[in-house]
Amino acid sequence: MSYLFLFILLLPFKLIGKLFYKKTGRNLMIQTAKIGDFVNVTPLLAHLKHSDVLISKAVLPLAQHDETIETIFLIEEHKKSLWGKFRLAFRLMNRYENVYLLQPNSTNLFFAAACNAANKQFLSIYTRRWYHAPFYLTADGVVEHGKYTLSVDNNLKLADRNLTWQDSPKHATKPLRVPDSYPEMLDRQNVIKIGLSISAGNKAKTIPPVIWQRVFEALKDLPCVYYIFGSINEQVWLDDLVKLTGERTDFVNMIGSVKLEDLPHAISKMDFYIASDSGNIYIADAVGVPIILIYGPCCVKEQRPLGDVLLIGDDANTNSFVFETRYYFDKSREELFALSDQSLREIHSFIGGNLKRPTIGS
Repeated sequence: MSYLFLFILLLPFKLIGKLFYKKTGRNLMIQTAKIGDFVNVTPLLAHLKHSDVLISKAVLPLAQHDETIETIFLIEEHKKSLWGKFRLAFRLMNRYENVYLLQPNSTNLFFAAACNAANKQFLSIYTRRWYHAPFYLTADGVVEHGKYTLSVDNNLKLADRNLTWQDSPKHATKPLRVPDSYPEMLDRQNVIKIGLSISAGNKAKTIPPVIWQRVFEALKDLPCVYYIFGSINEQVWLDDLVKLTGERTDFVNMIGSVKLEDLPHAISKMDFYIASDSGNIYIADAVGVPIILIYGPCCVKEQRPLGDVLLIGDDANTNSFVFETRYYFDKSREELFALSDQSLREIHSFIGGNLKRPTIGS
């Protein structure tokens, strides 16, 4: 609510600034969430062709290699002090013709409302607070986003109400960044390369080792090699998995060895990707890798991979959403991510049925 008072203080300067406003043709996109959410706004960035962005430092390595992005503002550099907030508000105030707000928390609403843009389009979400109303009064249009409406569609509708996810593809970096050098093991031949994310950041949405063990057992007749991706702090999850499975020659530990800007290229080398609702699953989707999403408690009607994907889960467990993420559940992770024999057969069939893809084993 403090941002509302800041906006009231800013309002006289905003009104004075409006007297000098001229259309610039420039776009500003505001989305300060993490990797998966950033990838899911790239269809909007691609549609707009050229935009400035207000984002989180966590996705800076991807944004820096995106030809649709011009100027980058990092939320962490401006929200820590009162002076920083006002300084950014004044920088943005008369700079843009179009402003698209995709993550409407109090901080982002303040910066979006501060803009004297000719066209401001805000996403309205199910966690909207009463004190957000004055900020929304500054918008020229609002797209209502619900728990069971596809987030990528609604992101695009901010620019054009007729657009859907089929009109503009995702990307992770644009064009796909190819590093000067990368691990030779990514080019391994005559195997099925399966990327894994064994952690989702949120422990409650992390697939437990016993479930991974069932997946490995179901695929044991196929020449699979499992490439385990993650940041260095996710090594503990791999340690827990190895305690159950023992050391395996078909594990390739990529944890902490691939920089984020190189991750889309590394994942593009995979034949399949298996994970829960994690950032890497959306990178895999963006680079065209077939995906097995074991979604547990996450709502796949709201957000999911949109390419070649097999969805595995029980909709009765759905109670975690994009803007209302849960960290504790009534059921154990083993129950939330439980795989039936039929699900395991579907996983095996999905991989076996895709073996004719020319990239696999090449």
